[in-house]
Amino acid sequence: MPDQIRKAALTNATPILRVSDLQASFDYYTKTLGFKIPWQAGGFGCVQRDRCSLMLCEGGQGHAGTWLWVGSDDVELLYAEWTASGANILQRPTNYPWGSRELHILDPDGHVLRFASDATHDEPLGQFPYDRTDH
Repeated sequence: MPDQIRKAALTNATPILRVSDLQASFDYYTKTLGFKIPWQAGGFGCVQRDRCSLMLCEGGQGHAGTWLWVGSDDVELLYAEWTASGANILQRPTNYPWGSRELHILDPDGHVLRFASDATHDEPLGQFPYDRTDH
């Protein structure tokens, strides 16, 4: 490739999740998972926690049951927080062969949120224990 061709840099990805009831989703993400709502416009809005932003769209843009992988510095702390707040936990923190320790949460529309930090060295690897194709 010639040196004079400039490439555009990618900055981040913000998924848009289809939800059936925007207010119910806002309630779950804010009251249970500790997100904030930086903006909302009609049936569309955003939830944010630290540097993680998710857009929620009522009745459009996508399908229920999307899987997301979100990096974290400590899924054990998230697990303790979300166990106490009543989150719908599918899988407690588990090491996986690809090098991450993941905590899996189910939201009200069947989206699986895979929060991950570095795998720990003191526990064996887990296997993917379930198939979420039913959502």
